[in-house]
Amino acid sequence: MMGVSSPRAIGNGKVDSKVKYHSVDVAEEGEDDEAFAGRRRNSPESHGKTYVRTCAFFASLNSVLLGYDVGVMSGAILFIQKDLHITEVEEEVLVGCLSIISLLGSLAGGRTSDAVGRKWTMALAAIIFQIGAAIMALAPSFPVLMMGRLLAGVGIGFGVMIAPVYIAEISPAAARGSLTSFPEIFINLGILLGYISNYAFSGFSEHVNWRIMLGVGILPSVFIGFALFVIPESPRWLMMQKRAEEARSVLSKIIEDEGEVERRLAEIEKAAGAATAIKWEEKAVWKELLSPSPSLRRMLTVGCGIQCFQQITGIDATVYYSPTIFRDAGIKSDSELLAATIAVGVTKTCFILVAIFLIDRVGRKPLLYASTMGMTLCLFLLGVALSLNHHGTGLISPAAGIGLAIVAVCGNVAFFSVGIGPICWVLSTEIFPLRLRAQASALGAVGNRVSSGLVAMSFLSVSRAITVAGTFFIFSAISALSVAFVYYCVPETKGKSLEQIEELFQASREGQKEEVELQDEHLLQE
Repeated sequence: MMGVSSPRAIGNGKVDSKVKYHSVDVAEEGEDDEAFAGRRRNSPESHGKTYVRTCAFFASLNSVLLGYDVGVMSGAILFIQKDLHITEVEEEVLVGCLSIISLLGSLAGGRTSDAVGRKWTMALAAIIFQIGAAIMALAPSFPVLMMGRLLAGVGIGFGVMIAPVYIAEISPAAARGSLTSFPEIFINLGILLGYISNYAFSGFSEHVNWRIMLGVGILPSVFIGFALFVIPESPRWLMMQKRAEEARSVLSKIIEDEGEVERRLAEIEKAAGAATAIKWEEKAVWKELLSPSPSLRRMLTVGCGIQCFQQITGIDATVYYSPTIFRDAGIKSDSELLAATIAVGVTKTCFILVAIFLIDRVGRKPLLYASTMGMTLCLFLLGVALSLNHHGTGLISPAAGIGLAIVAVCGNVAFFSVGIGPICWVLSTEIFPLRLRAQASALGAVGNRVSSGLVAMSFLSVSRAITVAGTFFIFSAISALSVAFVYYCVPETKGKSLEQIEELFQASREGQKEEVELQDEHLLQE
């Protein structure tokens, strides 16, 4: 039996007939709770949700590639340096070039996905990465290794760009938020798998172990190949190609109500028709971004600023060079170094799950405060631990110094993952008006990737000049600046509609102290 909610009365007592309401299952007369629960699990709606989750899972496998590469290179570089006898500058370039080259892949991925489709762009990403990983695993010299690294970076760039786009386009509105968080979870899972791979294969000879570590990265992309036989093409892209029947078929697997399928098809068709007009406006959009109004200038400051602060506080240096940091703290054995990095990976993965649970409950700004303040403290403590061990002051024992360094590194990645890590991407998609969102978010991504590359490619040189401890004192100072940035520049966006968020920026004026208070909007219908 289906229970139907009554129409909603509006302020003057009239019924709002424009609001769509969805039927809700209730237990039939005489039906016990277990039977009712079983019927709900086996309902068409439940199968639709399972299908979408499966598609999101397979699409997110591309994000594992980025995480795995970041994690595995932190340990593999120790053995590459010994086997190929590369210089410190070559080591920095090898590690840091991925961020720069992946940006090129992401920029090219947008046009490619419009041309060949979201699904086959994922396939292209997997193929390019497989070729790059194979070249790296078999590389006899540094130039060949760099060639494979650049190819792998392009593949990762394609994959990281297309995964959230595909998931957002195939997900129903009610589940889009949780499903689009899958790629961030999988990046952290990939980092953890990379750390585990380092530890598992470190016992082989120096000529073989790093090749196995890098070669194992091919496996996730192989699974992506199998996934292509499971996941459908994006219904939005199909409608852009005027393949309405195929789009209807995909939507019918996600939404069982035929009337809802037709409504969604009409909405997508309207959006696809507007896409051509938007392309004609693209030059005007970039002109507006280059000569922004006061409100848009503040949006750009927040969006690009939070993206840059995410990286210049040194998270990639911490993740890529964690074995180097632990060695400077006093750990000598390669196996012990790699075991310590596994603790970092586990911590980072666990706390991204905490962030996803809290972000819509606690709010963006409280989590950013906790994140940036916690990172500032942990980075400072890491600098202290490394400094005490380096100078041998005798204030703490070597074992205590190592323990403090491990706790500080794990604390840093935990505070990063619970706040500024995921929230910078959320803010970048929330604060900009619809007509500017894609291009403005791209500007933020450019700042993020360039900042990441510069940090990764300069860490060893800076550490040699002012010590590893001194480098982390600088990161701590930058992190303290990020606290001030959050206080003065970042508004709270939890519970507000996109229109309300835009109003926040329009109501703010330079030097004006007023605060715009808007009630949280609780949507009862889609």
